[in-house]
Amino acid sequence: MQNKQLKAVALVSGGLDSMLAAKVVQEQGVHVEGINFFTGFCVEGHTHAIRKKDQARPKRNNALWAAEQLGMKLHIVDIIEEYKQVLLHPRHGYGANLNPCLDCKIFMVKKALEWMEEHDFDFIITGEVVGQRPMSQRADTMPVVANESGAEDRLLRPLCAKNLPATLPEREGWVDREKLHDFSGRTRKPQIALAREFGFEDWATPAGGCCFLTDEVYSRKLADLWQAQGHREYELDDIMLLKVGRHIRPAPHFKLIVGREDGENQFLEGYRKQFTALRTVSCPGPLVLVDGEPSDDDLALAARITARYSKDRMAESVTISVTPPNGETRELQVVPLPPNQILEEWMI
Repeated sequence: MQNKQLKAVALVSGGLDSMLAAKVVQEQGVHVEGINFFTGFCVEGHTHAIRKKDQARPKRNNALWAAEQLGMKLHIVDIIEEYKQVLLHPRHGYGANLNPCLDCKIFMVKKALEWMEEHDFDFIITGEVVGQRPMSQRADTMPVVANESGAEDRLLRPLCAKNLPATLPEREGWVDREKLHDFSGRTRKPQIALAREFGFEDWATPAGGCCFLTDEVYSRKLADLWQAQGHREYELDDIMLLKVGRHIRPAPHFKLIVGREDGENQFLEGYRKQFTALRTVSCPGPLVLVDGEPSDDDLALAARITARYSKDRMAESVTISVTPPNGETRELQVVPLPPNQILEEWMI
């Protein structure tokens, strides 16, 4: 091992912690490459590009951006299909929402271990910090990740290593334990200080982590989807559509996805051939997709809701076009749903 170039694979989410963890080990002369697992639930720049309120946020893949800052190679691995079993059947349960954080971390470290062994790397790096996450980054759950993933003591957490038993890379002298850190808790001050020490001026700080499953509203929409389908399954299109628009369910057998602004309307355009689409004809308004099996009366109600969100919401009548998938467009003249009629009970 003395004459061999030591190599480590770092789990890179695109956030500050994983970027710092990789940098700390790079500084010790170890060759580091990154690995990023794509589940479909990641909070990334493509969602920021949709809504006007997010225009100031960077439109980038944060994992690729972080790897570029570190000058290291990044491997992006699609695990959408494999990840379904983690989400649907988490051995350790869910967090506050539909986030199977502990099972997710175990799964990703296990996948990184497989990659490490296949590519003849020596150990794994993560940006975990003791006490930072309530489910997966506690003193009692961090050993669970190492053990159940199979990584055991080939898993190094550089940012909090001094708070944990020495791992194989430390005992063998592959890295100097004294140059690792003892961060703990939810404060970000030590990470920010270290980032500045390394000369980083920009980094991603996604609220609630980098996964939509930690978001209460998103999780509620996913649970609603499962209930409406009658089974707990999903496809990538389902995941993407849950991120966009108002989701309104007037009845168990159908729901509306209402674009809130031009960016969302343009995004929903890509799905018009999969759903019945409603548009305002006589005035500016949203694009609305109808998911389910609506009757004619249901579509009339959907048209009134569409009119309610149009520019002429106070008019006596609004013209709405209704286009089923691969069908002919027809027009409906409807009275907009009154603004004082409460829709909260239908909102998902």
